[in-house]
Amino acid sequence: MKVTLKAARVNAGLSQQAAADLLGVDRVTLHNWESGKTKINKANLIALSNVYNTPMEFIILPTD
Repeated sequence: MKVTLKAARVNAGLSQQAAADLLGVDRVTLHNWESGKTKINKANLIALSNVYNTPMEFIILPTD
C-alpha cells in the first residue's frame, strides 16, 4: 500500500519536528516536502524511508 510523506511520518509516530531532527533538516524543509512546495532529492527520500521504516517505493510524493 502506498502512503503520502505525511502519512508515513504519522504512521511512524513522529511529529514534523522530531522527524526533521532525526534527518538533520529544518522543520520547515520537511513541511515543504510534505506539501509539495519543494522537491525532495533521492538521498533525503532514502533517509526518510529509513527513519519512517517505509520502503521508498511505497511513499507517494506530492505532485505539482
